[in-house]
Amino acid sequence: MLKLSRKADKMPASPIRKLVPFAEAAKKRGVKVYHLNIGQPDIASPREALDAVKNIKLELVSYPHSAGIESYRKGLATYYQNIGIDVTYNDINITTGGSEALQIALAVTCDPGDEVIVMEPFYTNYNSFALLNDVVLKPIPTTIESGFALPDISEFEKNITPRTKGIIICNPGNPTGTLYSKESIVKLGEIAKKHQLFIYSDEVYREFCYTDEPHFSAMHLKGLEENVILIDSVSKRYSLCGVRIGAIVSKNNDVMKGVLRFAQARLCSPALGQIASEGALATPKEYFDAVKKEYITRRNVMIEALNKMEGVYSPMPMGAFYTIARLPVDDSDKFAKWLLEEFNYENKTVMVAPAAGFYATPGKGTNEVRIAYVLKVEDLKEAMKCLEVALKQYPGRTI
Repeated sequence: MLKLSRKADKMPASPIRKLVPFAEAAKKRGVKVYHLNIGQPDIASPREALDAVKNIKLELVSYPHSAGIESYRKGLATYYQNIGIDVTYNDINITTGGSEALQIALAVTCDPGDEVIVMEPFYTNYNSFALLNDVVLKPIPTTIESGFALPDISEFEKNITPRTKGIIICNPGNPTGTLYSKESIVKLGEIAKKHQLFIYSDEVYREFCYTDEPHFSAMHLKGLEENVILIDSVSKRYSLCGVRIGAIVSKNNDVMKGVLRFAQARLCSPALGQIASEGALATPKEYFDAVKKEYITRRNVMIEALNKMEGVYSPMPMGAFYTIARLPVDDSDKFAKWLLEEFNYENKTVMVAPAAGFYATPGKGTNEVRIAYVLKVEDLKEAMKCLEVALKQYPGRTI
């Protein structure tokens, strides 16, 4: 009998995408589905990125360098320098999305059985990347009541073992929208320095911070140049999810030599995606100002609506475009499926991501969902109305 690998059996289904067949079936029945389950912005990509591809004069689309197109890496280095991150293009390797960046970073720094600390809830694919590299994720819980704030440093100390290689942070955070302060990042830096750990800093939502203070990157930490590995992507920053371009950035020469060897093994990242991403570097400040203003409006509309619903609670996210909401339901997986299979309000329904898939600890997040406020305000208001009605009708309501 043909058998699959143990990794194939263990690979978790995406809580973000696993309900897609039910959404497709609902649409075939004529039901409008408001997609709040996935971080796919409806904001237009910058014209500078689209024009860069449209105006290509190439006669041949050949393999780019495994580290990435040099002119793009130089432009990206300037982008980082302008936000106080002192790197050169040799400290950058272009990847096929931020996902490949973290996957390669773990492969370069961890052996099978090594451990990496992560705050939960966390981006579900961290689980997948760890599994692919035989790395053990050690979750440290955060709470919805605290807005998923960074736990006390003593919690990190308790979870560090001789096999611990690093700490993954996502700042601003997916799925919570939590924004870590400079003070929190400095505390993490102290832990990393004390125990000689890597910090894998996922900063793909850097431009989406809703405080007056500028984003503080782990790359800003002094004395930890060898420890920090920055994970980045153009997907959200420029609404270029489909071009699949990310980056690994580090001042650690040994890390970057290892990264290049892994990059060579997969040949290169997409040429046209890199061309679009290089063009996006010319995006004017006005684009980001307008996008940020739009997301703040969407956030405020959605969070106000959620917290007015009986039995619902969501903290105020200060970054990215997600929130975790606690619902009065027996099981958010069953609720999310019910929304698509059995419920509609005025021939409309809502698709959400059950939050249990963002936790490593069994039993956590079973009455929570991740909601992405990536729709225009009018659609968000309709979606919130659908959700409010659904919660009143759901057979597994708990209050």
